This record gives sequence, C-alpha cells and structure tokens, in this order.
Amino acid sequence: MVTADLVVWNSVIGAYAQNGNAEQALNLFKQMRRADFSPNQGTLTSAFRACTSSVMLELGRQVHVQVLKFDSDLILENALLDMYCKCGSLEEAILLFERMKERDVISWSTMVSGLAQNGQSREALGLFKTMQQSGIRPNYITMVGVLFACSHAGLVDDGWYYYNSMKRLYGIEPGREHLGCMVDLLGRAGRVEEAAKFIDEMQLEADSVSWRTLLNACRVHRNVELAILAAKKVVEYDPEDIGAYVLLSNLYAESRRWRDVERVRETMRNRGVRKDPGCSWIELENQIHVFTLGDKSHPLIDKIILNLNILLQRTAEVGYVPDTNFILHDLDGEQGDDSLRFHSEKLAVAFGLMKSPRGKPIRIMKNLRICGDCHSFMKHVSKIESCTIKIRDPVRFHHFKDGRCTCGDFW
Repeated sequence: MVTADLVVWNSVIGAYAQNGNAEQALNLFKQMRRADFSPNQGTLTSAFRACTSSVMLELGRQVHVQVLKFDSDLILENALLDMYCKCGSLEEAILLFERMKERDVISWSTMVSGLAQNGQSREALGLFKTMQQSGIRPNYITMVGVLFACSHAGLVDDGWYYYNSMKRLYGIEPGREHLGCMVDLLGRAGRVEEAAKFIDEMQLEADSVSWRTLLNACRVHRNVELAILAAKKVVEYDPEDIGAYVLLSNLYAESRRWRDVERVRETMRNRGVRKDPGCSWIELENQIHVFTLGDKSHPLIDKIILNLNILLQRTAEVGYVPDTNFILHDLDGEQGDDSLRFHSEKLAVAFGLMKSPRGKPIRIMKNLRICGDCHSFMKHVSKIESCTIKIRDPVRFHHFKDGRCTCGDFW
C-alpha cells in the first residue's frame, strides 16, 4: 500500500511539474514529506523541475540534500544540473558537472547552455570543444546552446561557422530555434538588414518569433522603419501578440514620437490587447516577494523606497545618471523621473540589500527584459555595496559584481 501511495504522489507531483504548475508541485512535495513518505528518484526529479521553473534555488538546495541518499543516478543528476544552471548558481552547477561519474549528451548540452545563459559564452564554446574531444556527439539542443552562446557574445563569424556546419558535421537539420538564434545573433550585432534578409531566405517559413526577435533588435539599434515592418509581420502571424505592440510603442517613445505611441496604444485598446506590467521577484527564506511599479502592497514598502532613494543618491555620487530614454510614457519632470526610479528590479534590489545576509548574492527574477537604465544602476550598486547581484530576465542571467556585468553590456 505504501508503494502504491508513493506512485500516486509521484504521478501527481510529476504532472503538476510538467504542466508548469510549479507552486502546486512543490506544495505537494512538502505535504508528502510531512506525511512521512520518503521520496525516490522520480519524486526528486519532478521537484527539481518545479524548482527550476519557479527559480527557487534555496528550496532546490534543500531537495539536493535528499539526493545524497541514493546511488549515482544520471537522470536525477541532469535535473539537478539544469536546476542550478537556470537558477543562476553557476558555481554549484560547475562543481556538480565536474563530479559527475557519468555524463551523457544531456549533461553536456545542459552545461553548455547554462554557461551561455549566465554570461560565460566563450567558456560555453570551450566546453563544447571538450565535449567533441570526449567523443560525445552533439544533438539538436546542444547546437541551440552553442548558437545562443555566439549570439550573446556578438561572435558573428563563430555563429555562422557552427550554423553552416550543423548538417555537414553532425547531420542536424537547422530548426526554428537555430534560425531564431541566428536572427538574434545578427540583430544584436547591429546587422539588422542582414537579419531581415536571413528571415526572408530561410528554408522554414518565418513565424512571429523570428520577426519579434528582429523587432527587438531594431529597437536597440534605433532602426524605426525596419521595426515597423517587423511589427506588422508579427501582428500578421499573431494579432494578439502583446510584445509586438509594446516593442513598437517603446521604440516610438524613445524617439519621442508620442502621436505614434498613442496610435499603437489605441490599436491595442481596440483589439483588447493589454500589456503585462513589469514584475520582479526575489526569494528569501523560501518566500517569494513580488514587486511591480506603483504597487505599494508590500508591508515594508516605505522602508524599501527609503532605502532605494539612498541607493540612488549614493550611485549618483559615483557616476550613475538616469537614462531617460527608458521613460516610455509622455511624462514630464518629476512624474517621468519617478516612473524610472521605481522600476520593479530597483525595488527588489533595495529590499534584497535590506534583508539578505551580508556577502550573500542577491538573486532577482524578472518577467521582462531588463532595461538599460536599470542595468547601469545595478552595476553601480554592485560596486558601492561590494555585492553580487544576479538578475534573470526571460532570456538570460546578468551577474553584476564590482561595477561590471557578465554580459559585457551586450544583451
């Protein structure tokens, strides 16, 4: 009966974890432990997946302790490795990887992608070469990680080499993820016209993701006309795509084309499309604290704002200047400055510095890409506070330390 009950626990926890309901999966895992059921490898694998999707590193470390009771298990170790990579604890991921008695293509691919996502692109490519020397043949996912590494380090020539050699050397037909990495690589490098040409000529039919990637690159490099084309293409494929409207609106706002901003917003209103607010959250003592611009529901919000204002003053003294290009509304004076000052990641880092033990990295998650102003602010904070700040946006981690970021300001 106990075995049968364990199977039921595993099935339900696994189902929640695989379907994106990490919170429920982890709640059930805790209930299972309180009911005196000992987890097996299957339970722990599901728990790691839930910790990964919810970016709960502290809880993941607690689950890791349970792994020590079992013999070496490759599936379980790969899930643990993925959790550490995607939760931004690269040091623990590397240590685990080096200690693994057995590694398969999933292990290598996870580590290559993990290094790339955490700003270690050249190290990722170096590991890929070691993987090849060890006799492990890369697969589809491996090459996504390799091209991702090239994209986020501006290694255009390397990216073209790996992309063109995929089928010839490994028999891997380029798929949408690889094509998307190439568009991203060219776009980030400022070669937006070349990226547009690549989309037009690629063998697979273009989709909204490819055009959205180009749209974001056009925003970064201020190519308004191509951005308009890309935005129209995105909307053709997906009329409800919020990102296309928001990116185009942001581009117009940064160019101070307020009438065009209003026109885009009117289209959004007419189609019932609404922008999700920027949101940041931080995990402390297995509790998630969430921050959004204008939300004052946190019980310590007054102290957080006071601490943030002090940080803003101190960073200004060492060279931080707010970048008003990232005020995306037609606001003037103090109101516009406030919208920039209280971005959600700024509130989160002010709270983290208040509550985290000295010397412990501050880890922040975001639902949107970090803006340039907040990126500059975090570099200055890491310097004046002598701390490490790790921010994960939907694409990658930024590790701030000693006034620098692992992305090298290329993101």
